[in-house]
Amino acid sequence: MVRQQPSVVRIGTRGSKLALAQTRMMQAKIAAALGAPPEAADEVAPLTVITTTGDRIQDRRLLEIGGKALFTKEIEEALLEGRIDCAVHSMKDVPAELPPGLVVAAVPPREDVRDAFVSKIANRLEDLPQGAVLGTASLRRQAQSLNRRPDLKVVLLRGNVDTRLGKLEAGEADAILLAQAGLNRMGLGHVSNGQIDPFEAPIAPGQGALAIQTRTEDFHEPWLAALRCPDTALAVAAERGALFALEGSCRTAVGAYARIDGQRLDLVVEALTPDGARRFRREGAVFLPSDGGERAAVELGLELGRAIRAEGGDALIWTV
Repeated sequence: MVRQQPSVVRIGTRGSKLALAQTRMMQAKIAAALGAPPEAADEVAPLTVITTTGDRIQDRRLLEIGGKALFTKEIEEALLEGRIDCAVHSMKDVPAELPPGLVVAAVPPREDVRDAFVSKIANRLEDLPQGAVLGTASLRRQAQSLNRRPDLKVVLLRGNVDTRLGKLEAGEADAILLAQAGLNRMGLGHVSNGQIDPFEAPIAPGQGALAIQTRTEDFHEPWLAALRCPDTALAVAAERGALFALEGSCRTAVGAYARIDGQRLDLVVEALTPDGARRFRREGAVFLPSDGGERAAVELGLELGRAIRAEGGDALIWTV
């Protein structure tokens, strides 16, 4: 049966500047997919801003208050209750397991995947003075940085991009790490001193990508097809396979980076102890068949993730 386009697609989003910037990008594409001109975007694809628990609580690590699901929980409830028709998330904020009844229905083309190094006193992590203060709320960034520079002092620095840049400016840290994709989407790409090689220090699974989440029954809506990027979806599937195998959350320092060349997918996965003292790493590749490529990508992620989990065991879990 051929599905008819809906006349209106209601979009749920968080209210931060970054969330709104990337949701506006998707709103324009959804409006175009519905056949509407750009000036009609707010009419055919209206935004509903939803404040999440993760937005409200800024003074503690996510692992202390329930993990990264707190950035998606209230929005997913709105989806399940029919108050919105889709949600736009940063893929790295989407937990490995989704609530029943919801799917990631589209993964658009990826932005820059890399972590950005931002500092007023050094151009690279290696150039920071002995004992310098690094601000981050990411356990992965903390562990990877301490692995390379165990002398650094890591302080909790949560908040949206503007808040963290403001804290850096105020001297609360000598350097911070942010996603280059977020800076680019906000028109702030120039503030970074440089980017970190994602192969040397694998990124958060899905970093740089967006997730368009819908109810399961809406997966085949025609407007979603215009948003999908098959290569990005395959790379993210491999990275999230590793995340799932490692039970990745804010309690584990997990990085994964996949790149595709033709039908070959290469994946590097690592997990570290929270203090960065121990690092467990696996690399692998798979040929992606024309039919079943996503399954092959996920299986590679699961294989590498399970191997790391078997080696690292409980040492990989942060305990409060």
